[in-house]
Amino acid sequence: MKIHLVGPGGAGKSTVGVLLSDRLNTPFVDLDTCFRDCAGDISDYLQHCGYQAYARKNVDVYRSIVTKDGVLALSSGFMTYAGEVHPSYAETRAAIAESSTTFVLLPSLDLETCVAEIVRRQVRRPLGLVASREEAKIRERFTIYMALPAPKVTTLQAPDAVVAEIIDVLQRNRRSQWRSAAR
Repeated sequence: MKIHLVGPGGAGKSTVGVLLSDRLNTPFVDLDTCFRDCAGDISDYLQHCGYQAYARKNVDVYRSIVTKDGVLALSSGFMTYAGEVHPSYAETRAAIAESSTTFVLLPSLDLETCVAEIVRRQVRRPLGLVASREEAKIRERFTIYMALPAPKVTTLQAPDAVVAEIIDVLQRNRRSQWRSAAR
């Protein structure tokens, strides 16, 4: 089984992903780590090649690892790229969005609470992120995340509670699929 965790930077994808993979006894894969292993530092890549080239390369990196089962934390902007960024992006994005094992992680489903928490979390990271830029980014992407058909899981709760909620949804989906197949 492949589980996708989608959401902004600072939503808790990596924290929850590691715990979830431990609970399910399956590998954890962080797309940002895979990108760094393949193409080097993301900030350097962005500075030298630009965002469009980064997004295109990131889709290539995703496609190179997509066959692996496990819990996969996507890059924060992965589901927000322009449709023409890569020849396979629209199809790839649709498959992720429509999968019964994709989850959108957000601190809150309320825009202002979500923005405040993402900014708080992001500026605490040792990445030199600027609060105003992080605020603009989450404000721009929030409606995209909310429009995804995947279940939304809030991360202002303890990480173990987030994991329990995801596992509960996975189990309900499995039971539902089982009942449908039995008919």
